[in-house]
Amino acid sequence: MDQRQTDILISGGGVAGLTAAAAFGAAGYAVICVDPTPPVTDEAAEGADLRTTAFLQPARDVLMAAGLWDRLQPYAAPLQIMRIIDAGGVVTEPRLVKDFNATEISDLPFGWNLPNWLLRREMVGRLGELPQVQFLPGMATVGLVTRSSQALVTLSDGSRVTARLVIAADGRGSTMRQALGIGVTTYRYGQKALTFAVTHQVPHENVSTEIHRSGGPFTLVPLPDRHGLPCSAVVWMERGPEVARLLALPEVEFEAAMDVRSCQVLGPLRLATRRLVWPMITQLAQRMVGERVALMAEAAHVVPPIGAQGLNMSLADLAALLDLAGKHELGSDAMLTEYQRRRYLEVTARVMGIDALNRASMVESQALRDIRAAALNGLYGFPPLRRVLMNAGLGAKAAAGPS
Repeated sequence: MDQRQTDILISGGGVAGLTAAAAFGAAGYAVICVDPTPPVTDEAAEGADLRTTAFLQPARDVLMAAGLWDRLQPYAAPLQIMRIIDAGGVVTEPRLVKDFNATEISDLPFGWNLPNWLLRREMVGRLGELPQVQFLPGMATVGLVTRSSQALVTLSDGSRVTARLVIAADGRGSTMRQALGIGVTTYRYGQKALTFAVTHQVPHENVSTEIHRSGGPFTLVPLPDRHGLPCSAVVWMERGPEVARLLALPEVEFEAAMDVRSCQVLGPLRLATRRLVWPMITQLAQRMVGERVALMAEAAHVVPPIGAQGLNMSLADLAALLDLAGKHELGSDAMLTEYQRRRYLEVTARVMGIDALNRASMVESQALRDIRAAALNGLYGFPPLRRVLMNAGLGAKAAAGPS
């Protein structure tokens, strides 16, 4: 039976798993990365992931160390301002607009936004430059046996890989997590997200805009211009039946519904890609480690797409693993115990915070929407607290500054 050896086996070739493969490969480790689904790297191809990912400031350091940032930066749209609009009045129009400007805490933008299909294209290209990394698309992990010195992973073709460390980055239904018997706590909202790109008349000026009314936020995230027109990615979160209704609308009627829900803050919106639907849940693993195994990304935590937290939490997992690999024996109990200690409480707090924000964004009653608007106004009006919130959103410590 075919058996290979490696330092690290990464189960999962999504954006998080590919980034981990590039980062550990660039650090000199032998890496095998597997995923049952070959990555779709063309926007027009069937199965392309049309969502976008906003990399926040701390993620840039991980991407630079992985040799990815120079590849990605030319395609990235900076996020200079995070704008929150409350449109929860009787009429669907902005009644409260609050801007969080990155200049209050940094010389850099809050982050940079890129399409997921393009991320996969550039990341796969980077792995091809790293001889110590093997990427095996079309291959799944189907079995796991661990012992104190190594893990033995069985792949879907019957071959086996021995590794000093297994990184489970194989999503919310992680086979590696299940093999370890690690349970999850899941919160369901009866909510889904429509994702697509739009062009518009008004330039976005590097402003990411969340518009709150009910059902969930309507978020416009900057993208580079498309065919000479300003372009943004949209995440439109609503309860399931409303998403089904919207998805069934003809394009002209759907665009009219978009114009109402967006309050036309960027002028009329026109579809630039097809519409995709994603179910919304919050999920947290009961722990993030097992013998010779570290859970990261959606294998460990799943959150709704609010505040660009999902993948940035994943890259914080990766940053911790990279740091600890340089301080401990790779995959040892000492390394994984420290990883659990360093990440789990922070992840839990962030997951619960995002869950609360999502529930607040879904409220239907006018009274609760008014309370939400008052809370936003109060938080924004106190500059020291505003800066604390902005730093917390980046995963950074608050910095002192003028009030």
